[in-house]
Amino acid sequence: MRYLIKNATLVNEGKSFLASVVISGDSIEKIIPAGSLQDNESTSLQDFDNCEIIDAKGLLLLPGAIDDQVHFRDPGLTHKGDIATESRAAIAGGVTSFMDMPNTVPNTLTQQLLQDKYDIAAEKSMANYSFYMGVSNDNIDEVLKTDPKNVCGIKAFMGSSTGNMLVNNELTLKRLIQEAPCLIATHCEDEDTIRRNMEIFKAKYGDDAPASVHPLIRSEEACYKTSSYAAELASKYGTQLHILHLSTAKEIQLFNNNIPLKDKKITAETCLHYLLFDDRDYETKKTFLKCNPAVKTENDKLALIQASIDNHIDILATDHAPHTFEEKNKPYFSAPSGGTSVQHLLLGALELAIKEQKSTDKSRQTLTIEKVVELLSHNPAILFKINKRGFIREGYYADLVLVDPNKEQTISNNDVHYKCGWTAYEGMKLSCSVTHTFVNGELVYENGRFKEDYRGKRLTFNR
Repeated sequence: MRYLIKNATLVNEGKSFLASVVISGDSIEKIIPAGSLQDNESTSLQDFDNCEIIDAKGLLLLPGAIDDQVHFRDPGLTHKGDIATESRAAIAGGVTSFMDMPNTVPNTLTQQLLQDKYDIAAEKSMANYSFYMGVSNDNIDEVLKTDPKNVCGIKAFMGSSTGNMLVNNELTLKRLIQEAPCLIATHCEDEDTIRRNMEIFKAKYGDDAPASVHPLIRSEEACYKTSSYAAELASKYGTQLHILHLSTAKEIQLFNNNIPLKDKKITAETCLHYLLFDDRDYETKKTFLKCNPAVKTENDKLALIQASIDNHIDILATDHAPHTFEEKNKPYFSAPSGGTSVQHLLLGALELAIKEQKSTDKSRQTLTIEKVVELLSHNPAILFKINKRGFIREGYYADLVLVDPNKEQTISNNDVHYKCGWTAYEGMKLSCSVTHTFVNGELVYENGRFKEDYRGKRLTFNR
């Protein structure tokens, strides 16, 4: 199938401009600047008689978002979510590729268990996919067998883990840092600090603690202690380290913003919820906002937005981690950590940019739509060295999203595609909507309709 997407506003590589795009097979065949589709030009309409034409006038055409951190719960926790349901939700929101974490059941701690997840995705995933190899205190030899060309990275829980994968053996950590065959992605929170804080608040509240204690328990101190240690180790050994879900202003200083991303060894990701919420929102969202690391103060939120603009933070992701409504509705100490957002990553980030552009504060940079595309698409592709994705370029895979900037909506639990059926974003008003999603040149989502039998491809990496 060939498609001609006509008269779209392309947002790509720091620019927004009118153009048309031809898709042939799984790739982008041609990008045609506005004004070239005329009978008397070298490129004419007659060249595209065999194309299905999509009139994209007034629509934004973006590269598909690449979410570098999700927990789709498959295998072993599929009552919460699975690769079929959550990848479907991703597609509806313009996320065309995802990288899934290893704290499933069983934990992804052997090469065979890693391959098992790829086999599941080949059968069930509508989006493109990759999976992290997991690290424990005693599987380092297995970790070092990881193929860097076919696996996105290695995931280490440093300081804290919700999946019994805590890596606190100094020898294991140092060997991992020195010998890892590809990027190491880390969750950084200090378990001892968290435990001490938890004892304080359990003594104060018993079993009736409000959700607002969460950022006091999983504190700035707990985050910085471990992230600074990880950065120190990586700097010492020249390791490619990617610190996930930054949640504090203090941690920003650990990262460099004066060299190109391709040359950085130590990088950072934050998540949409850290840019949209702060500790005042626990009053209304309660345990549905409970995640690790915790959403913290307004100052942290504003600092993280600025760091995403000025290149201290390189990637914006979700940490999508569904639990059932019943699980999340329990009292604070019993409710699990994790939320849902893969369906709303792109639109939520665009909404933030739209609000930023309306800001009257001229003393600082503001988030732009072009920057959103960089954080969601370009930078994951650069950082992970993903083969032919993340950009609108001729010869690249046609992972593309059309967005109507004037089609307003309000997020509702009734409209989410997550198996768990809820999101902490419920009630959030959006100025725009995803109308079409292409994955590898296939139109897999169009105005609420899915190509249910489509399956995405395994990501490969130029390493």
